[in-house]
Amino acid sequence: MDTISKLEYKRPSWQAAVLFALAFWLSASLLLDWVVMPSLYLSGMMKQADFATAGYVIFWVFNRLELLFAAIVLTGVLVWNKTHEQWNISCVVLGVTLLAIAFFDTYLLTPQMCAAGIHLNLFDTVSTIPPQMNLLHGGYFFLEVIKLLAGGTLFMRCWKQEVEASHY
Repeated sequence: MDTISKLEYKRPSWQAAVLFALAFWLSASLLLDWVVMPSLYLSGMMKQADFATAGYVIFWVFNRLELLFAAIVLTGVLVWNKTHEQWNISCVVLGVTLLAIAFFDTYLLTPQMCAAGIHLNLFDTVSTIPPQMNLLHGGYFFLEVIKLLAGGTLFMRCWKQEVEASHY
């Protein structure tokens, strides 16, 4: 009778959810920021009149996904912090930082970049990049670096905790 398999209930691992969300989110950010957008810029699309609208559509979808993944990460970190004593409070700070960056990008920075890039004069045939756009792009990439550093640090801590937990 010992050959009958035992069915055990295993609680879902919030660390696995955090690891998956961070891996997908950060890799998508790297792909968008370092492959897609530079390709569009180098191809000359940024000088076209409707580029701001196209960029806004791309970032509208991506920013909503960022908010979703930031919420999953923060929820997972809070649950893990509540259920395990050895978890570090700095991980909660990193999770809140990631959510704050996602909110800032979604509701402040992206709409400002779209507003600065919209071509409103129909009679002006030469489309130039407004000087304000360079400042906004600089702020965006500064936040992206912070996001990648915070997300990478949180990923490494979750990975370390997952490896340690699997040894027991």
